[in-house]
Amino acid sequence: VFDRHAGEIYRYCARRVGTETVDDAVSDTFAIAYERRGRFDPAQPSALPWLYGIATNVLRRYRATEARYRKLIRHHGETAAEGAAERAVARADADTAVRALAGELDKISRRQRDVLYLYAAGLTYADIATALDIPIGTVMSRLNRARTRLRAALLELGITTLEGPA
Repeated sequence: VFDRHAGEIYRYCARRVGTETVDDAVSDTFAIAYERRGRFDPAQPSALPWLYGIATNVLRRYRATEARYRKLIRHHGETAAEGAAERAVARADADTAVRALAGELDKISRRQRDVLYLYAAGLTYADIATALDIPIGTVMSRLNRARTRLRAALLELGITTLEGPA
């Protein structure tokens, strides 16, 4: 199970808590999974949603670290390292969007944020429902509310698309 899913759980945790805490979070996730292995339903096609659920609960305990990480992004953002005028302007716009998103992530409920992070990690609605032990309809409504709030925050800044680098 570890060999099959550690990479995905690592990436999910890294996006939530950053590099300083990620190893501990992943370690705790798999330690808890091992302790609770008797609770896993072997009829499930994959252990991944179950592991995401455990990781989400572990990350809740790392909330202080997560808050510091988002605060760092919000207040400092990445700077334009290349120095070219057009890249600096593009980076500044991206920094503004990142700070706005980080600020809004602080404002939405933990439950909506958990669903959003799991969706961003690539889980399906059904997998998120399994991971968080909630109905699929609840997943859909929480995700919709989180997206609506983030979209409104970006629109207030005049950002209508999130295009990647050209």
